[in-house]
Formats: sequence, C-alpha cells, structure tokens
Amino acid sequence: MDDTTDTTDTIHATDTRPAAPTFVLVHGSGSNSYAWNPVLSELSLRGMRAVAVDLPGHGPGAYLPPSYQAPQDLERLRTEPSPISKVTLADFSDHVTGVVRRAHRLGPVVLVGQSLGGATLNAVANQVPELISHLVYVSAFCPAKRSSMAEFLATPEGASSAIFQMAAVQTPPELGITRVNWRSNDPAFFRIAKEALAADYSDDEVRTLLNILEPDESAAIGVTDARGLPEKWGRIPRTYLRFTEDRTIPPALQDLMIKEADELTPGNRFRVRSLPAPHIGPRDPGLLADELERVARLCG
Repeated sequence: MDDTTDTTDTIHATDTRPAAPTFVLVHGSGSNSYAWNPVLSELSLRGMRAVAVDLPGHGPGAYLPPSYQAPQDLERLRTEPSPISKVTLADFSDHVTGVVRRAHRLGPVVLVGQSLGGATLNAVANQVPELISHLVYVSAFCPAKRSSMAEFLATPEGASSAIFQMAAVQTPPELGITRVNWRSNDPAFFRIAKEALAADYSDDEVRTLLNILEPDESAAIGVTDARGLPEKWGRIPRTYLRFTEDRTIPPALQDLMIKEADELTPGNRFRVRSLPAPHIGPRDPGLLADELERVARLCG
C-alpha cells in the first residue's frame, strides 16, 4: 500500500485563499517616502506587503535650492525658482496609478494617504476604482463636496489650523510654489512648527523631522479640484484615521470632511477610527500598523 500523502487538496486550498493586500503609502506636502519608513518597517516585520511612494518632484527627485543650503541666502530663497512648480495633481495621480497597477498584479491594493496626500488618493480612485480594494485617509484631506485643501482651510473648521501661524517664505506668485524654510534658525519658527506637526514629540525628534522635509511644493496641488467622484471614488470602501491631537488639520476639520464625504455617498460611509496623535502620526508606528492590519482583514 502506498502511504504517500496526497497533497492535492491542500495545495488547492492554499492557492484559492484570497491574496494578502499590498499597501501603497502616499506622503503629504513637502514630504517623501521616508516619512513612512517607521510604519513600513513595522508592516514588513508583521509579514505584510507595502510600498511607500515618492511623488514626482519629491524624494530622490526633489530640488533643494542652493540658497536653502548652509549658509543660507534668505534673500535669494525668496526668488529662486523650482522645477516642482510645473508638477500637477494629474502628475501625482498618474505616478501613483502606475504603482497601483503593478501592485494589483499581486492581489488587492489598499491605498493610504496622509495630509495633502489625500488629494492624490481621490485622483487615483477616480482614475482606477476597480484596482483599489480600500482607501485609508490618515488625517488627510478628502474633498468631496468642496473642491480642494484651500477651500477646506477657508472654512470656520479650518480657521484654527496651525498652518496659518507657520510663515512660509514669501515667494512671488509667478514662481508657482509654496516654500517653507524648515532649516530656519528662528526659535519662534521652531516652536510653531513643533506645535503644528508634532507637539508631543521631543525637540530632538522634531529637529530630525524638519531635516527630512523638503522646502518646496507645487502651489497647484492645494488649489486643484480633487473631489472624489461618487460613481468612481465613491464606490470604494474607505477608512478615516482621525488624529485627535492634530493642529494642522484640526479634528473639527477632519469631521467636516468625513461628514461631507458620507453625505455624498450615504451608501458607502467612512469607517472612522480615532487615534491620540499629532499631524505626523503617533510616536509608536505600531498603532498605525495595527489599524492597517485591521483594514487588511476587511479585504480578506
């Protein structure tokens, strides 16, 4: 009698299990993929697949003006042009869509965005809703009835945003950029930046953060219509990770975005989770990884 175990059924069962999702992580304004590194590492150590994207003009493709280097030339910093001025939300969307297409070959895709990265999530979801299993907004802008980040910041709920206290470099409008001197040696700027981004982090941690941020962003991104279309974006399940200590996108403004999105697609409302975190997220990346792991189970 042949006692060899027949593994056909076992192999068949393994092959038909739903594939684990791939997380595609999108950064916010003036940032890059490195901002996701702690969460990326945590997800990897849990055996989960994730990729952090550098948007066009960011990361290795970023332009750091010579006047931004030490010693700084503050007068020149006000007028020095940047190639990122030509970058549009469509460029962001096309780039991330390409990543989503590749990731989708491996199985479901969960698209995650932080801060202004939410505008890119909307644009990608409008473009390829059939390739995205879940959207996750990490204290991110989510235009639905209103069109853009700028329109949200003009609301009463946005009036308390610390972004209005954090003075940008006064560049001429024709440069088409917003520029922040993260390397400023002004103690007042440091205090405001810490309050806006990472109030409960140590000063040393905030200095490290400021040194990985990029000074320039295309001015077009914050004013471009990024509304999610109900028939496309609106059919994808979505989660909002609401940061209760966020001073840049205050909780009241996050709640307004959630409310308006739910009104636009009442049959597909946000799944909302609240975390006690400032704008850049909780100090423990495991807390974000926990939430993303919960989303992964929803996709199973």
